[in-house]
Amino acid sequence: MADTHFGYETVDEADKARRVAGVFDAVAPGYDVMNDLMSAGLHRLWKRFAADACLVRPGQRVLDVAGGTGDMTRLLLDRVGPDGRVWLTDINGPMLAAGRDRLADRGRVVPVARCDAERLPFPARHFDCVCVAFGLRNMTHKEIALAEFHRVLRPGGRLVVLEFSRVHAPLAKLYDAYSFAVLPALGRLVARNADAYRYLAESIRMHPDQPTLGAMLEAAGFEGVEWFNLTGGVAAVHRGFVA
Repeated sequence: MADTHFGYETVDEADKARRVAGVFDAVAPGYDVMNDLMSAGLHRLWKRFAADACLVRPGQRVLDVAGGTGDMTRLLLDRVGPDGRVWLTDINGPMLAAGRDRLADRGRVVPVARCDAERLPFPARHFDCVCVAFGLRNMTHKEIALAEFHRVLRPGGRLVVLEFSRVHAPLAKLYDAYSFAVLPALGRLVARNADAYRYLAESIRMHPDQPTLGAMLEAAGFEGVEWFNLTGGVAAVHRGFVA
């Protein structure tokens, strides 16, 4: 069995999937509250920017990968209109159920699939857009997931990745202090799980920086790859197109 990383730890690939699942099983009930607290609400602005970057039009098909509690799905539903379709998918059952129920409570019923991003159960050239918000860094084989996103996109389709990224150098020390002191403390107080948010901080540091992730999109076959830094690089949106 090959090794990979779980935060700063080196673990077996199979063990990473189990441990990531454990993290999200634990934080699902308080996930939305923690997102607001730890980003001071900025994650909502980042997601709106990413939804706009998807360039979807009424009637199009969109795949929301690692869609969790459904924030991106809701934003994208508003853009595709009644004749379009947005699939909400996630590998984690509790997160997916939370997203499905949250959307249903708002009168939005969407197709839902629990699936692995590295083995998508959809035909080739089926979607106009694939988006993944704050999920790519948790995937064991990112290059395989990116190839799957490319496979299911139609010519002219877009991939949009919203993810924590590498902050601008002047912010690095302050950001590190916040990440490794404040985030675990918030996790302990609000979600009753400091370890999950310590993993979050570590996984961000292990995730490819902006140019590296851009190169990975190009290697997967995407063209016109570009990225947009948000809040000094705390997050970034990457976008690539299928020829």
